[in-house]
Amino acid sequence: MRRTGMLAWALWFGYAFLYAPIVLLIVYSFNENRLVTVWSGFSTKWYGELLHNEALIDAALVSLQVAAASATLATVLGTIAGLALSRFGRFRGRTLFGGMISAPLVMPEVITGLSLLLLFVAMEQAIGWPDGRGMTTITIAHTTFTMAYVAVIVQSRLSGMDGSLEEAAMDLGARPGKVFFVITLPLIAPAIVAGWLLAFTLSLDDVVIASFVSGPGSTTLPMAVFSSVRLGVSPQINALATIIVLVVATGIFIASLLVARRERQRKRDEQMALQAG
Repeated sequence: MRRTGMLAWALWFGYAFLYAPIVLLIVYSFNENRLVTVWSGFSTKWYGELLHNEALIDAALVSLQVAAASATLATVLGTIAGLALSRFGRFRGRTLFGGMISAPLVMPEVITGLSLLLLFVAMEQAIGWPDGRGMTTITIAHTTFTMAYVAVIVQSRLSGMDGSLEEAAMDLGARPGKVFFVITLPLIAPAIVAGWLLAFTLSLDDVVIASFVSGPGSTTLPMAVFSSVRLGVSPQINALATIIVLVVATGIFIASLLVARRERQRKRDEQMALQAG
């Protein structure tokens, strides 16, 4: 009994440590005072001012576009890399290829950003592309380091998947392409979706790499927030963070409902199959 109580206290302490700062941020987003640490009354005026802050809105749009594009590219390339590592066996250069895929996971972001900046400058001088730094270079940079996360997730899912289904389909005459799209792809779809969401989140959150490869007119939201915080925390930042927290919480809630619904459907299908058998 005493051990159970200690575990409960540790659990509540962990939750408080993680979520109390977020709760305080949300509360102070409704603070009337411009000083975020001095409460002077309830007000929603900072949300109204946020809607008229064109710099933050433009930065948010840039971040969403870059995150969506880089996550999609990273998912395609990372899935192909994961398939190569888990399905092609011991091919020549596999160790080097696996090391190159995993390198962005442990490489400091400062080194990654600087190396990509030098690459883009060298390419511009050699072939004239990319023409300066902007959304294109940020998208390429984010794709480079988020692809590694997708590859690891997809490879792990493929390694733990039962290959007998694919073998049975090929024994029945299915071509490799049809086996992939009918059998393999649906089975690894949750891993692909998870990889896309992780890549989207990492891109949306990045500030170090984007600072190296961005240019005028391509400021991302984390860069804009970081620049404004250096001059003092504005209540508009609290309002913006609150909106982001609500959007993320809503997405997690909807995803949980969909997963629970799918699990219930799976159990019903299993019960119907047992009854039919």
